[in-house]
Amino acid sequence: MKSPAHLNPLRAFEASARHQSFSAAAAELNVTPAAVGQLVRTLEEWLGTPLFHRGSSGRARLIPTEAAKRALPDIRAGFDRLAIGLERLKEGSTSGVLTVTVSPAFAAKWLLPRIDRFQIAWPDTDVRLDTSLKAVDFVAQRIDIGVRYGMGNWQGLTTEKLMDEEVYPVCSPKLLREHLHLQKPEDLAQETLIHDLSMDGHASFPTWDAWLQKAGVTDVATTRGMKINNSAAVLQAAIDGHGIALARSVMAHDDLATGRLVRLFPKITFTSPLAYFVVYRAECSSLPRLMAFRDWLLKEAVA
Repeated sequence: MKSPAHLNPLRAFEASARHQSFSAAAAELNVTPAAVGQLVRTLEEWLGTPLFHRGSSGRARLIPTEAAKRALPDIRAGFDRLAIGLERLKEGSTSGVLTVTVSPAFAAKWLLPRIDRFQIAWPDTDVRLDTSLKAVDFVAQRIDIGVRYGMGNWQGLTTEKLMDEEVYPVCSPKLLREHLHLQKPEDLAQETLIHDLSMDGHASFPTWDAWLQKAGVTDVATTRGMKINNSAAVLQAAIDGHGIALARSVMAHDDLATGRLVRLFPKITFTSPLAYFVVYRAECSSLPRLMAFRDWLLKEAVA
């Protein structure tokens, strides 16, 4: 039995199964939905069996058959190994695209203000940022390297600590001038608190309750206030004078340096139990542009 003439039908099948949609797969592969559908049908004809349970509506989700579900992990692993093999053929080269996953807030407040320095040092490497609040699948999404915030244990990934961080209250200079009573932590009882919900549900994520406990304050209500699920937006709300934010030092560094924000009660130190980590797959650790980006991140973190 002859195999399909090339890998395109398999790639179309894998993308369609991952997205459960020919249209979404087509957008990823830069072809038309009709072309994706035809490639999948070519594979089905060669195999002599359907790969999806198709609904009556053209908009229905594509549900892989049980056989297709069993085959998908091996197919994805195969594509991954092929991609790594191609990189090996270019060993020693830093040219090409480097796909980096970070949270939207980390990209906005830390990475993007510094990325020009990497691009100047490594002009042949094109950085593609994949910003997401959720942890992505490095194999399925074809991610090369990333920065994650947490305890440092992510299955299947090599981790190297990038930065620890402090957590402390901040506000705009204008708000501080207008609220002269803000002399001690107890005075926060009269202020609007801005809450960071970007990792809501993570038991170790620092909250206003944790900071106030560290400060020895018990009579500040923390159930009210402004709640935002993006750390960059939390800081912007404080810059705009909407209240007092509990800031993460890595995110707030540049805003404090430029005077857009002011740190309150600096004598109280509270180190977050979470930290930033560079993450990548061990099998990719010798790829030149990945290692160049890792080394650059580590140098920037201590600059």
